[in-house]
Amino acid sequence: MANVNIKFNGKEFLLSCDDGQEEHLEELSIYLNNKFNDLKNSLGNIGENKLLLITSIKIMDEYFETKKKINEQKNEFVKITERFKELKSLVFEYKDEKEKEIIKLKEDQEKFKTEIDTQKINYENLVDKATFEIENFIKKYEIDTKVQ
Repeated sequence: MANVNIKFNGKEFLLSCDDGQEEHLEELSIYLNNKFNDLKNSLGNIGENKLLLITSIKIMDEYFETKKKINEQKNEFVKITERFKELKSLVFEYKDEKEKEIIKLKEDQEKFKTEIDTQKINYENLVDKATFEIENFIKKYEIDTKVQ
């Protein structure tokens, strides 16, 4: 245990604290002394006990307000975390949906490619057939005109 000399309301006090906490204890005592002196200056000399009580109440009020704000921030953090989880879930759902759409589009593309290839073959066959018939018609016409 460490010992620390602090000054409060013009008086010296020897306080004990855990090793390594000396500086923190001094900071706390300075803060408390400043609060006490501020109240003493604003309220006048209403007695040390009453000033100590009011100082304690003021510090407890700050503590509870800080605690309340921390709890509000924790609640807000929880809400944000939940919202993030919802958004993350929506993103994954959207991603899955888009991947399914991509697969469907690839399948449709393959079907169209197959259909185009089939139609190309049919068109080439039709052109070949028409060419063959035109050639036969021309040959027949040439034969008929030679005979006359």
